[in-house]
Amino acid sequence: QQKAKEQGIELFELRSGAKEEARRKESEQFKATVQSSRLLQAQWLKKSPLESDQNSVPRTPRTRKDSSPVKPLESFINIPRLLSTPHTAEQISTLWTAYHGSRTGGTGRGFICASVPVDLYNKMLNIGKRYPMFVVPVRREGSSTTSPEGEENGTAHEFYFLQWDFHAPPSPPSPSAMELEQFTRAPPNSTPTLPQAATVLFTPLQEYKLRQSFATPYLILTFYPDFAQTHGLVLLRGEITPSAATAAATSTQDTQTTRFLLSQIDAQLLAMGVQKFYLWGDGSEKDSHGSDRHAEKLLRQFHENPEEFSWQDLLKYAHLT
Repeated sequence: QQKAKEQGIELFELRSGAKEEARRKESEQFKATVQSSRLLQAQWLKKSPLESDQNSVPRTPRTRKDSSPVKPLESFINIPRLLSTPHTAEQISTLWTAYHGSRTGGTGRGFICASVPVDLYNKMLNIGKRYPMFVVPVRREGSSTTSPEGEENGTAHEFYFLQWDFHAPPSPPSPSAMELEQFTRAPPNSTPTLPQAATVLFTPLQEYKLRQSFATPYLILTFYPDFAQTHGLVLLRGEITPSAATAAATSTQDTQTTRFLLSQIDAQLLAMGVQKFYLWGDGSEKDSHGSDRHAEKLLRQFHENPEEFSWQDLLKYAHLT
């Protein structure tokens, strides 16, 4: 206060000036982020045009410099052995959940998993091809932020850059195994073609802006369509990246001391964000908030009209339940 009086400026004017500067910087940073994402999207479309043939496999935007996020399902499940005896889709889902619950010393830390009906997966896949990049907010309680309009918000947010990658479909299970399967959910098909596999990478927005394709993803979601034809099921596996300081502990099986770059709760929230923003367009009845309309509008603005994209609208929609 003494310093303010010496300069002939009231304390509230100092606070007002600080708020205005913070609003200006935040607005400029967000506009720059949207614009850079738009340019990256344009480059990706130019290098890898999406073809109308559903069997074609688009290339990824850029070969990542870190290890491939895709591990074959055979790394976790003995598929021929599983299909050699009858299993329902529910039983496979239960086995998938139990497997991940046994990881990390029986705690399940560092992994999330789910089972997705193949029809819903195909809808998300199609929308992901049209809009392969987005930004998903995660709440950060206990701190405050100021909106560009000057309104104080008691909840801050951390933004994560979402990026879809698409991969060749896995080989269908062998006919001998399929003949023994008694609980087929998908329609019969003499020449089955599985959907493409897909990954969704989540990277902190600030880190992605600094390092682009060299940035380390905090969460990698992988969709495995191996059971799409036999059970109408797509398995989802989420891997949370261990911190660099504890990567050695993971390799030596000292899993109790392993630390991860993302909490289990935040990983679940980001995975739910994929469903929230990419599962629409089926023509079904909308909920009271018009979720389909809002999700589609935000994705289209982000990709096609970034100057109209509003992070306030994004936060409002992200908070709807």
